[in-house]
Amino acid sequence: MTTQMKIVWAIIIVIILGGLYWWWAGMQNSNTTPAAGTSTTQTVGSSDDTSGSAADTGSTGTSGQTTGVSVTSTVTTGTSAPMSATVSFNGDAFSPSNVTIAQGGTVTWTSTGGAIWVASDPHPIHNGYDGTTMQQHCASGYSGATPFDQCAGATSYTFTFTKVGTWGYHDHLNAGLRGTVTVVAK
Repeated sequence: MTTQMKIVWAIIIVIILGGLYWWWAGMQNSNTTPAAGTSTTQTVGSSDDTSGSAADTGSTGTSGQTTGVSVTSTVTTGTSAPMSATVSFNGDAFSPSNVTIAQGGTVTWTSTGGAIWVASDPHPIHNGYDGTTMQQHCASGYSGATPFDQCAGATSYTFTFTKVGTWGYHDHLNAGLRGTVTVVAK
């Protein structure tokens, strides 16, 4: 092999390695840095209940067991979110199921498909937003902070979100129907 061929091969190898490095570095940046106006969410823990029975009240047994605490943290950058959002429910799905609003904003759920019971995740304890369980904040005489829980079925529900984060919700009457509300700082 001539010296000239060795130089050509060395240049080709350097170009290939440089391209691989450029590709790898781009993948690392896209995995760790949110783009402006986007959010990243990480949920730790899980709930093994997906039965969705209206009778589930968090009692022990195979239905309603929660295997971990669901914790969600969100980083949001460069957003200009609205102060309100409306979510429609047709009996089979929320539309849109995921909304973003500014801190202090409200979300209104309206149903054209019968009763809904909008409740904070995780199901069936509903303590993801304010830390109190459904049994605590839906009890007669509860006087603590307003929970993100409708506490009974109806055809509409409005809630004002004062805490920044991503908050999962579900229809307690059919817990498989889910969505999220992302609340960003003003």
